[in-house]
Amino acid sequence: MLKISNFRIPLTEETPLAYLVARRLRLAPEQVSQVNIIRRAIDARRKHSITFVYTLAVELLIPPGQALSRLAGDKDVVLITPAAAEDIVFGAIPLNNRPVVVGSGPAGLFAALMLARYGYKPLLIERGRDVERRARDIADFWRTGQLAENSNVQFGEGGAGTFSDGKLTTRVTDPRMAAVLDIMITAGAPAEIKYLHKPHIGTDKLRQVVRNIRTEIIKLGGDVEFEACLTGIATKAGQLTGITVNGSRHIPCEILFLAIGHSARDTYQMLHEHQVAMAAKPFAIGVRIEHPQELIDTAQYGVAAGHPRLGPADYALVYQDKAAGRAAYSFCMCPGGLVVAAASEAGGVVTNGMSLYKRDSGLANSAVAVTVNPADYGPNVLDGIEFQRRYERLAFALGGNNYNAPVQTVGDFLTGKSGSAQYLAASSYRPGTTPADLRQCLPGFVATTLAKALPDFGRKLRGFDHRQAVLTGVETRTSAPVRLVRGPDFVSINTTGVYPIGEGAGYAGGIMSAALDGVNAAISFVQVYKA
Repeated sequence: MLKISNFRIPLTEETPLAYLVARRLRLAPEQVSQVNIIRRAIDARRKHSITFVYTLAVELLIPPGQALSRLAGDKDVVLITPAAAEDIVFGAIPLNNRPVVVGSGPAGLFAALMLARYGYKPLLIERGRDVERRARDIADFWRTGQLAENSNVQFGEGGAGTFSDGKLTTRVTDPRMAAVLDIMITAGAPAEIKYLHKPHIGTDKLRQVVRNIRTEIIKLGGDVEFEACLTGIATKAGQLTGITVNGSRHIPCEILFLAIGHSARDTYQMLHEHQVAMAAKPFAIGVRIEHPQELIDTAQYGVAAGHPRLGPADYALVYQDKAAGRAAYSFCMCPGGLVVAAASEAGGVVTNGMSLYKRDSGLANSAVAVTVNPADYGPNVLDGIEFQRRYERLAFALGGNNYNAPVQTVGDFLTGKSGSAQYLAASSYRPGTTPADLRQCLPGFVATTLAKALPDFGRKLRGFDHRQAVLTGVETRTSAPVRLVRGPDFVSINTTGVYPIGEGAGYAGGIMSAALDGVNAAISFVQVYKA
């Protein structure tokens, strides 16, 4: 098999891929047996000449060496062999009880699936509801402002990522990434996630994926319980011996995978009281900015904007305030998406971004967030939670004490005014919005950094800082404010049997990295304990 890298095809090229590959290899089309896409990205740096850039795996009907001999010195065409299947060596230590997984976000779901596939019949418990009922609860909240505190954008089957853009981009390089993507595809994700440079699933398809993974866990002998919240743990001489669920039910176990998510504030508090090792960590706070998708498409693609092969454009922007030692950056950018209410506590407003698979809302949104360090919020390990909560409550009050979000135009924000209601596109946030001064619900250093960053982003992406673009506050749940400290074996450094995993443990930053963390932790466990 041959691999072709840096294979560029113009946006307007209509010739079938296999014919173009044959031409590239100087072969007849009938000599090419199969072309598989490993990766596809868009190069739009030259807007008058946009190209797709492919990495391809090509099977031939002639010996690959014969084809290579015609391309001597071509570094973009090389011979490859398929990777061998991973050989897992099982451990020998017996267990008295089956492992328990807490949380059904990507980390917990994939950890439970791996455990089930390897014969450990795990118990997966989730404080929220199944994804079907959860979807109804969220829709009710967005329509009426009635919050279900254990069934919302943060809590419930699938985790926070299920009601997001479903982006699968990650900076993590891991040989098991392909296996994670294959699991998602088998469970209903589109096959293109295997090769797109910036793949996404969309919240509509993610719900199906989550349901299907749950079904497989159960078929393999695992159990999944909803509305089952971890409220206590029991240890003896530093070894886990059991857990408490919903305040009264005791479950004996010596192995616990903690995939609690970054918003399980009560669980952090409980673990801290039980002296499970944790440390404060940086996170970010900011606002959502929203534009007509057409504006972003034009800024990124020029005259090619709207071409059906391109889809809605995205962006990634960073501003460094070197004098202040701060950074502002776009985060969780959602082309063709919506700004959504993501509160999980009464009396707080939290925003997030979400899109469906088709990304066809006509709107583009992103968080614009500023880094927050432990020195900003206090000496205690849980002070970051209180810092987040403070600004969520300020936003709640500023919005009208009814889960409406405070909004402000970029022009007003930059000039210190408020009240303008002439928007490029009104905020898509529901249940509603209230014009306000966002500086009243942001830390001072965040507001100052955002005021410097927005014009800088406008210079990098034309129209980004349009004075009528709308800002919606606040975005506080960018990542976990604490880290549950573990060793290289994925086990807590001071509580044997506890495996902290995923975003809530401070070791992941998105769907893919969290899922990989769950897979890797489960395999680390499998190599120690007997099924």
